[in-house]
Amino acid sequence: MVVDGLTDDTVDRLFHALADATRRDILRRCVRGELSVSRLAAAYPMTFAAVQKHVTVLERAGLVTKERRGREQLVRTDPDAVGRARRALDELESAWRARVDRMSGLLADDAGRDTGPAAPAPDDKTRKGPDR
Repeated sequence: MVVDGLTDDTVDRLFHALADATRRDILRRCVRGELSVSRLAAAYPMTFAAVQKHVTVLERAGLVTKERRGREQLVRTDPDAVGRARRALDELESAWRARVDRMSGLLADDAGRDTGPAAPAPDDKTRKGPDR
Protein backbone atom coordinates (compact mmCIF):
# COMPACT_ATOMS: atom_id res chain seq x y z
CA MET A 1 0.00 0.00 0.00
CA VAL A 2 1.40 3.39 -0.93
CA VAL A 3 -0.09 6.45 0.73
CA ASP A 4 1.18 9.93 -0.09
CA GLY A 5 4.34 8.36 -1.49
CA LEU A 6 4.95 6.30 1.68
CA THR A 7 6.31 2.83 1.13
CA ASP A 8 4.99 -0.28 2.86
CA ASP A 9 8.03 -0.15 5.14
CA THR A 10 7.21 3.41 6.23
CA VAL A 11 3.56 2.54 6.83
CA ASP A 12 4.68 -0.52 8.83
CA ARG A 13 6.88 1.71 11.03
CA LEU A 14 3.95 4.12 11.55
CA PHE A 15 1.59 1.39 12.69
CA HIS A 16 4.26 -0.36 14.77
CA ALA A 17 4.86 2.92 16.59
CA LEU A 18 1.13 3.48 17.11
CA ALA A 19 0.58 -0.08 18.35
CA ASP A 20 1.97 0.71 21.80
CA ALA A 21 -0.15 2.55 24.41
CA THR A 22 2.85 4.40 25.91
CA ARG A 23 3.91 5.71 22.51
CA ARG A 24 0.35 6.85 21.74
CA ASP A 25 0.31 8.65 25.09
CA ILE A 26 3.65 10.33 24.35
CA LEU A 27 2.17 11.54 21.04
CA ARG A 28 -0.88 12.95 22.82
CA ARG A 29 1.26 14.75 25.39
CA CYS A 30 3.54 16.24 22.72
CA VAL A 31 0.62 17.46 20.60
CA ARG A 32 -0.08 20.02 23.33
CA GLY A 33 3.46 21.34 23.09
CA GLU A 34 7.05 20.22 23.06
CA LEU A 35 8.25 18.32 26.11
CA SER A 36 11.69 17.20 27.17
CA VAL A 37 12.43 13.49 27.29
CA SER A 38 13.19 13.82 31.00
CA ARG A 39 9.80 15.45 31.64
CA LEU A 40 8.10 12.68 29.65
CA ALA A 41 10.02 10.04 31.62
CA ALA A 42 8.70 11.45 34.89
CA ALA A 43 5.15 10.63 33.77
CA TYR A 44 5.72 6.88 33.33
CA PRO A 45 6.60 4.02 35.69
CA MET A 46 9.64 3.06 33.64
CA THR A 47 13.24 4.09 33.27
CA PHE A 48 14.41 7.16 31.42
CA ALA A 49 16.13 4.84 28.91
CA ALA A 50 12.84 3.01 28.22
CA VAL A 51 11.05 6.30 27.50
CA GLN A 52 13.96 7.34 25.30
CA LYS A 53 13.52 4.12 23.30
CA HIS A 54 9.81 4.81 22.86
CA VAL A 55 10.62 8.31 21.60
CA THR A 56 13.19 6.84 19.19
CA VAL A 57 10.55 4.47 17.73
CA LEU A 58 8.20 7.43 17.27
CA GLU A 59 10.98 9.47 15.69
CA ARG A 60 11.92 6.67 13.24
CA ALA A 61 8.27 6.48 12.23
CA GLY A 62 8.32 10.22 11.61
CA LEU A 63 5.61 10.89 14.20
CA VAL A 64 7.77 13.12 16.40
CA THR A 65 10.85 15.24 16.01
CA LYS A 66 13.57 15.74 18.60
CA GLU A 67 15.59 18.88 18.99
CA ARG A 68 18.49 19.29 21.37
CA ARG A 69 18.47 22.51 23.39
CA GLY A 70 21.30 22.64 25.82
CA ARG A 71 21.23 19.48 27.88
CA GLU A 72 17.65 18.60 27.03
CA GLN A 73 16.08 16.86 24.07
CA LEU A 74 12.72 18.40 23.24
CA VAL A 75 10.09 16.23 21.59
CA ARG A 76 7.21 17.50 19.48
CA THR A 77 4.56 15.72 17.46
CA ASP A 78 4.65 16.14 13.70
CA PRO A 79 1.00 16.80 12.75
CA ASP A 80 1.69 15.98 9.08
CA ALA A 81 2.87 12.48 10.02
CA VAL A 82 -0.27 11.92 12.09
CA GLY A 83 -2.29 12.98 9.04
CA ARG A 84 -0.41 10.48 6.87
CA ALA A 85 -1.24 7.72 9.36
CA ARG A 86 -4.89 8.76 9.17
CA ARG A 87 -4.85 8.67 5.37
CA ALA A 88 -3.23 5.23 5.44
CA LEU A 89 -6.04 3.99 7.70
CA ASP A 90 -8.64 5.60 5.43
CA GLU A 91 -7.11 3.84 2.43
CA LEU A 92 -7.15 0.49 4.24
CA GLU A 93 -10.77 1.04 5.21
CA SER A 94 -11.70 1.86 1.64
CA ALA A 95 -9.96 -1.25 0.30
CA TRP A 96 -11.66 -3.52 2.83
CA ARG A 97 -15.08 -1.97 2.29
CA ALA A 98 -14.69 -2.59 -1.46
CA ARG A 99 -13.78 -6.24 -0.77
CA VAL A 100 -16.75 -6.71 1.55
CA ASP A 101 -19.05 -5.12 -1.04
CA ARG A 102 -17.75 -7.49 -3.73
CA MET A 103 -18.23 -10.50 -1.46
CA SER A 104 -21.75 -9.35 -0.58
CA GLY A 105 -22.53 -9.01 -4.28
CA LEU A 106 -21.21 -12.48 -5.02
CA LEU A 107 -23.21 -13.99 -2.16
CA ALA A 108 -26.37 -12.18 -3.29
CA ASP A 109 -25.87 -13.44 -6.86
CA ASP A 110 -25.27 -16.95 -5.58
CA ALA A 111 -28.37 -16.83 -3.35
CA GLY A 112 -30.47 -15.66 -6.32
CA ARG A 113 -29.37 -18.64 -8.37
CA ASP A 114 -29.69 -21.17 -5.56
CA THR A 115 -32.96 -23.08 -5.95
CA GLY A 116 -31.87 -26.14 -4.03
CA PRO A 117 -29.54 -29.01 -4.79
CA ALA A 118 -29.06 -29.56 -8.48
CA ALA A 119 -30.14 -32.96 -9.80
CA PRO A 120 -27.39 -34.79 -11.70
CA ALA A 121 -27.83 -35.08 -15.42
CA PRO A 122 -29.15 -38.51 -16.53
CA ASP A 123 -25.99 -39.31 -18.46
CA ASP A 124 -23.68 -38.29 -15.59
CA LYS A 125 -21.00 -41.00 -15.47
CA THR A 126 -19.65 -39.78 -12.16
CA ARG A 127 -22.85 -40.58 -10.30
CA LYS A 128 -22.53 -43.49 -7.92
CA GLY A 129 -25.34 -45.59 -6.69
CA PRO A 130 -26.80 -49.11 -6.62
CA ASP A 131 -27.59 -49.11 -10.36
CA ARG A 132 -23.92 -48.55 -11.34
